[in-house]
Amino acid sequence: MRADWLLIPLLLAADAATAALPRATGIWGRWGAFERAGACYAISEPERTAGRSEGSPFAAISFWRDGRSRGQLHIRLSRAKRPGSALILRVDGRTFQLRGGDREAWAIDAAADAAIARSLRGGSIMSIETRSAAGALIRDHYSLRGAATAIDAAALACRPR
Repeated sequence: MRADWLLIPLLLAADAATAALPRATGIWGRWGAFERAGACYAISEPERTAGRSEGSPFAAISFWRDGRSRGQLHIRLSRAKRPGSALILRVDGRTFQLRGGDREAWAIDAAADAAIARSLRGGSIMSIETRSAAGALIRDHYSLRGAATAIDAAALACRPR
């Protein structure tokens, strides 16, 4: 009986750790949809980068169940950007100016988020480009195969209730 009581804290700790992990909604092509702590997101890693990568770059479209954000772009670059260097996102033939610093990039406003999400849904390739602190080119390339379905799945998983 005493051994059973010792297991309860371990089970509660394991349950809390599992709750902090993202829950996969699905994987489509190069994109996946996940849910964690009231946020859902479609996410992908770059197929290739120019130069070496520092850390884990990604591109994501996020949705919050409480409605704070619906379809917000967030990109983590493969390397830190040079302060003041432009951040350019290209989806097929369309170009978007982003804002950000260090290794992070976002759309300039909600209207740009919506335009980018529409382009991702219908596009086939995406790249983000800037310059590193040393002046080297940073260019991360993404396949958009599966992006539309992953974005839809993330939006549905975090639709306001």
